[in-house]
Amino acid sequence: MAAVCLEDPTLERHFKGHRDAVTSVDFSLNKKQLASGSMDSCLMIWSMKPQMRAYRFVGHKDAVMCVQFSPSGHLVASGSRDKTVRLWIPSLKGESTVFKAHTATVRSVSFSSDGQSIVTASDDKTVKVWTVHRQKFLFSLSQHINWVRCARFSPDGRLIVSSSDDKTVKLWDKTSRECIHSFCEHAGFVNHVDFHPSGTCIAAAGTDSTVKLWDVRMNRLLQHYQVHSSVVNSLSFHPSGNYLVTASNDSTLKILDLLEGRLLYTLHGHQGPATCVAFSRSGDLFASGGSDEQVMVWKTNFDADYGDALKTQKSCSTVDGSHHTGSEMDSGIHHKKTKTQDSGRNREQQEVEASLANTLEHIMGQLDVLTQTVSILEQRLTLTEDKLKECLENQQKIIQNKTN
Repeated sequence: MAAVCLEDPTLERHFKGHRDAVTSVDFSLNKKQLASGSMDSCLMIWSMKPQMRAYRFVGHKDAVMCVQFSPSGHLVASGSRDKTVRLWIPSLKGESTVFKAHTATVRSVSFSSDGQSIVTASDDKTVKVWTVHRQKFLFSLSQHINWVRCARFSPDGRLIVSSSDDKTVKLWDKTSRECIHSFCEHAGFVNHVDFHPSGTCIAAAGTDSTVKLWDVRMNRLLQHYQVHSSVVNSLSFHPSGNYLVTASNDSTLKILDLLEGRLLYTLHGHQGPATCVAFSRSGDLFASGGSDEQVMVWKTNFDADYGDALKTQKSCSTVDGSHHTGSEMDSGIHHKKTKTQDSGRNREQQEVEASLANTLEHIMGQLDVLTQTVSILEQRLTLTEDKLKECLENQQKIIQNKTN
């Protein structure tokens, strides 16, 4: 397999027009438009063609917290601190329909992949699902005990994931409307969550400065990245599933190589917190927004020739402050070389490495079992010691009573 060299991402354009912090960015399907929401209560639609004017949509009575294009690109949904959701036609007229979605700030609004439903998340601690046609309310998910920051459908539409200030990420079955698992590993609020393009895992960004990936089939932690020095506000998967881009209060954007389990790039562009980030549908661009009121468009410069081979990548490493627990990433994409890898690797070496990775994963699994066993034994020993202490104290009391 020939080596592939990755060039550094480059800043292509930056848009100025918002009058307060940018909260959310999203590309249309054809990359001709980019939507952004802001604390200035406006939604902006930027044209990717040079010299084309931007549209400013006014309608929300308070900060716009989230924006997303429908899969077809014919609609833009926005959620606001005014408790409403608006569906806009992204054209010069900027017509919209509005409905009161929640009893508090709407933090997140997202379309299903078929474009038929939207899921909303709110400070009223609920997640709600609506039809796009006529915005009919379908059902509510209400097991979170604090503000819900983000909610997303799985690619196949069967699951919903939500993240909250109750420090949990919850996985829901859309049909039964039941919470099927709660991930509780975050030490802080969970600002953002999304599904991997394969639908097999989720990534979450937290105020504890971490990014975590879990397998939703096994409900186990796959990867844990501690690469930011402050709150992580947003994340987005590259459509190949091989990369993840993150935005943080430390003012940086970071690109993670999920197959290698390491930090690939740190990008400095925003003055102050980077608040939101999103890849385009094709993955050759990504956009970011910040509290500096700026929207930036970056070219990824990743090699676009992904090939046809479908392989499951396995790795187990600790690099650049990232930690993985026996990671398996179903990327649906063949493994590509990065510029730091030796181009002369042959298949036998890769097989040996895969075998070693499997062995190491097995050893890690055994170590986990041993650690659990030791922990149980320690608990039993403590209980025995406590019982023994109690017996001795009782014996002392009996002896004292007899002597008295």
